[in-house]
Order: sequence, then structure tokens, then C-alpha cells
Amino acid sequence: MPTEPVGSIPRPAALIDAIKAFDDGRATQQHLEAEYDAAVRDTIESLEATGSPVISDGEQGKPSFATYSIAGLKNVAPNGIPISFADGHIRNFPRLTGGPFRYRTPADVYLERAQRYAHVPIKQAIISPSALSLLYPQGGIDGYSRQDYLDDLLDEQEGEIRRCLQKGAHVVQIDFTEGRLSVKLDPTRRLLESFIDLNSLLIERFSAEERKRIGVHTCPGGDRRSTHSADIDYAALLPSLFRLPAGNFYLQLASEPDRKRALRAIREHSKDGQRIFVGVTDPIDARVETPQEVRDRVLEAAEYIAPDRLGTTDDCGFAPFCDDTSRSRETAFAKIRARVAGTALAAEMLGVA
Repeated sequence: MPTEPVGSIPRPAALIDAIKAFDDGRATQQHLEAEYDAAVRDTIESLEATGSPVISDGEQGKPSFATYSIAGLKNVAPNGIPISFADGHIRNFPRLTGGPFRYRTPADVYLERAQRYAHVPIKQAIISPSALSLLYPQGGIDGYSRQDYLDDLLDEQEGEIRRCLQKGAHVVQIDFTEGRLSVKLDPTRRLLESFIDLNSLLIERFSAEERKRIGVHTCPGGDRRSTHSADIDYAALLPSLFRLPAGNFYLQLASEPDRKRALRAIREHSKDGQRIFVGVTDPIDARVETPQEVRDRVLEAAEYIAPDRLGTTDDCGFAPFCDDTSRSRETAFAKIRARVAGTALAAEMLGVA
């Protein structure tokens, strides 16, 4: 039974300090790059030590899971759409100020850095087109239409995914954490449907064989022990989510208040050929799950989804934003060890490899 991480791992203190020092003009780019390399190497070694058959680079080099590709662009301002979390804190999404739109750092750059150190397959997470569509201001941009922007965005993301696949990524995971949030912002679900349509346009650029290595992750956000849309019923998202023509779906489930309700919706709306990776560890919860708890969550999911279509994952990344220190690296690795061990226990009981 396959098991994969979602992506991010809390950054070591030395890297966080180096990022602050660089931003303040107290450290050189060379020093910062050395700390990035050290963090990536240590993260990969630690993830491999968990026994995980597929790993990520822990997103150590990314400022955030959402803005990695645009950090440092001259035509982006910091005062875009605010994203509110349940504990009251806010993350401001950036705002595009002019065209044309081009990535500054695509995901394959991070993949190449990780491949220097990894001995097992690496998955590469990217941000969704629907999330980046929020960069474009509602008032428009003179001489650069929203459609021009979306065309450029899709071209950038297609190239990013193709290069990741060509360079040997095990799978490319599209992070779609704004799915449930879109229903909160627009209960009519018109915003959600527009997001699904845009993300489908990207995935449809790839062949059926390539889509087997493309996945979609969704969760209600996870930052500083809080979420932005956990109060939105999964049933409002899942029927639309499974319209996406991806081969793999990574779904937050461990922290879901009513997992059986969610599993019934997954059973009803997912399609043959779509592999379902259910979340079996909750990164926001400081308590480390036992392998037996993970096993039981997998067995519960197998009552609704055929075991040969099942996989396991974490509900969310452990630190989607680089300054999130609410969880420790040690806790993240302990939870991943539990996921790997518990998945193996469940697979043995279910008779799947």
C-alpha cells in the first residue's frame, strides 16, 4: 500500500535565523544557500530514516507552499487578498501589479536540489492554478487582461510540471487547499466550480499516462495550529473535486470530525482509476499517533474504498509557511514513522502489497 508525505517539514532554527539575517541584510546569499543545502540534506536523511518509500524535500527552500514561484518578482505586491484563520491570524496573499506573468523559481529547481541527496523517489508539490489566480486584482491591470494572465499562468505551470516529470519526480502534487475555503467565501459554489475548471485546464494538457503521476491535495489549511475552512462540510467540496482528471488524490481525513461521512462521500464521488491517499496523521495535533491508530484508520477507510485504490498520507504539510514554528521537526518525523509503520500493518491485514 503506497504511503507519501504531503510536503513541508518545519525548518531548522539555523535556517530560519539565516532567512531573517538575509532579509535584514546581515547575511550573504552564499550563507543562505549553504543553510538551505544543510536543511535539505538533513531533512531528506531524516525522512529516509523513517522508512518512507517516497519522500519530499520538506519544502525547506520555499518561503511558502503557495508563493515559492513568485518570491522576489518585481511585479508582485504583498497586499493582496487576506486569508483568515480560525485563531484570528491572517496571511495576506500577494497581488500582481503588472504583466506579463512569469515564474521566478519553478518547482523543478527545488526538485534538483533534493535529488542531490535522496536515495528514494521524491514527490514534488506545486501550487494550484486556482490559488495563483487570486494574484490578479479585481480591478484589473491596464494592458494585461485577466485572460492574458491565466494563459501565461497555465503555460508556466505546464512547463513546471513537465520538467518535474522529465527530471524524475515520482509524482507531482497540486496543492488545492483553497477548495474548501472557496465554499466559505462563496456558498453558491460558483467560485469552487471556476477553480475546478481552471485546474482541469492545466491537468488536461497532459496525457492519460502522465496524469497517473499527477495528484491533487486538499485540506482546510494548516498554519500555526489553526485552519481556515475546517467548518466547511466535505460534502460541499468532494463532488466537484473528483471531477479533476488527476490520477491521485491526497485528502485530509485524520482530523475530520466525521470521517465516516467523508468516506461515504469519497466512495460515492470518486472514480475508478483514481487512487485515494487518506490522511492518517494530523500535523496540527501535537500528540503523535501510534502505528495501531494509523492501522485502524486505514482499515476504516478500506470499508468504503477498495484496498487496491488506497494509499496513506498526512492531513497537511507540517509547516506550509517557512516561519511556522508551532510544530517541531521531531514531532513531524515521529508522526511520519507512525504513518509508515501503521500503513504496513494495515496492508498486511488487508492482503495488499
